Amino acid sequence: MRLRDQVLTAVAFAALGIAVPASQAVAQSPNPTLTRIHLTILTHHGRRNFTVEVARTSEEQEFGLMYRTHIPAGTGMIFPEVPPHPVAFWMKNCPIPEDMIFIRPDGRIEHIAQMTHPYDETPLASGGNVSAVLEVAGGETRRLGIRAGDRVQW
Repeated sequence: MRLRDQVLTAVAFAALGIAVPASQAVAQSPNPTLTRIHLTILTHHGRRNFTVEVARTSEEQEFGLMYRTHIPAGTGMIFPEVPPHPVAFWMKNCPIPEDMIFIRPDGRIEHIAQMTHPYDETPLASGGNVSAVLEVAGGETRRLGIRAGDRVQW
């Protein structure tokens, strides 16, 4: 999730005195309202194909993969960043580890935050301008041999 949006939303809800129970916000499976696309990562070991949900709006990006208890292999969520800029994501309300893949404007992977810690609110920075962040199941990048410098196509 994008840290700035999370903070703004939390402040807005608190100011209005609104509490949203987690049970109402549970998203255990893919969001049927989000567009799905095919995405390929070109690695030194070959092509790695994914079908990912696209979080385009601020609201979709804010909610992201929160509350998901399972991310199947070969799936995930991509967060386009237009225009490209440095970002920081965190794991608030995320009960399982994720790998966060920060993608530069040229399509190359800038940085990967592997096996992020569930519920951790420590910002995970992109390390530079990125045009997208791809979140996949924790350990997936290591299992598939995905690393910084690999090219992402979508």
